[in-house]
Amino acid sequence: MVYTDKEKYSDVLEDSIAYLENHGFENIKADFEGYESPKSYTKAGSDISITPDVVATKEGRKYYFDISLKSEKPKLLKSKWLFLNTLSNLKSHRFKLITKRGHYKFSQDMLEAINLSDKKLIKI
Repeated sequence: MVYTDKEKYSDVLEDSIAYLENHGFENIKADFEGYESPKSYTKAGSDISITPDVVATKEGRKYYFDISLKSEKPKLLKSKWLFLNTLSNLKSHRFKLITKRGHYKFSQDMLEAINLSDKKLIKI
C-alpha cells in the first residue's frame, strides 16, 4: 500500500495483522499503532522511502507483506513491489501480497504488468 493510503485503509492493515498472527507468524513489525515499525529503505539521491507494510517471521524465515489495494499511484506501487520482490530474492526471504474483496482484479493486473503473475495473493 502506498504511504498516502495508510490512514484510509488502516482497518485492512489491522485485519491483515490479525490474519498473520492467527496463521503462526511471529515478531510482527508493522507501520501500525502498537507495533514496531519495519526497516525503511531510501533510494540514493532522492527522498523516496520504501517501507514494507508488514514484516514477520515464521519457522525461521522472514516474510515481507504488502497490502494490495486500489491506488491513485499505481506506478509507485509497482516499483515498491519490484523492489520488495528483488530484496526478498537476494536475501532468501519471502514476499507476499495481501488483498481483500473488491481489489483482487486490480492486484492481478498490476502483477501481470510487472511480470510477477506467479505470485499468489492472500485473500482476506
